[in-house]
Amino acid sequence: MFEYEGIKIHWLGHDAFLIEAKGKNIYIDPYKLGKTDLPKADIVISSHEHFDHCNPEAINQVTTSETILLGPSIVQEIFDEKITQKKVMKELNPGDSLEIEGIKISAIAAYNIHRFRDPETKTPFHPKESGHIGSILDIDGITVYHAGDADKIPEMDGLKPTIALIPISGTYVMDVDEAVEAAKAIDAEFTIPMHVGRGIGELSFIEEFKSKLPNYKVITMEIEED
Repeated sequence: MFEYEGIKIHWLGHDAFLIEAKGKNIYIDPYKLGKTDLPKADIVISSHEHFDHCNPEAINQVTTSETILLGPSIVQEIFDEKITQKKVMKELNPGDSLEIEGIKISAIAAYNIHRFRDPETKTPFHPKESGHIGSILDIDGITVYHAGDADKIPEMDGLKPTIALIPISGTYVMDVDEAVEAAKAIDAEFTIPMHVGRGIGELSFIEEFKSKLPNYKVITMEIEED
């Protein structure tokens, strides 16, 4: 767990995080939740529709009838049909922003520019036109950016969040070297690598990533299990 100014960030493996802030439990991309005593969600954000980011089993594990579900248009059908408990579903597409009890949540695009499902047709795993998101939480001026599944894209340049959660595995997303360049472009006060663990990417990539950013505050976290 990493704590900064009263904000607690728990890494649950892969791209899944629990963020505790202002008395709220915010889950981003819950997937294969190893802990059985996790607090119930006030807010769940899914960055896109793939099973390891909008996973009904994991989401149903933490939701209640008071949970707010947020995500781009492409996840709304999954929310509607497969999440058994929720208070409301709200769309959060690139460029959108909203506020929930003092927590501002906005979204920017997340997509691939050179990782392709079909190299011949150059069809990306995560096309820009699908509307996948990276989310930005603003908690009393402290900002947390979760990049979702992406390569190093222009939308990252100059974001300067307080904390950035960025993928590093090279599987469907940027690899370590590209993530290093993304971290420099994002220029967060603290950077937390993700998109490793839970069967995707090697945990050893975390130390490799950190070693290539000696002048940056890279926070290396452990997956929280039972």
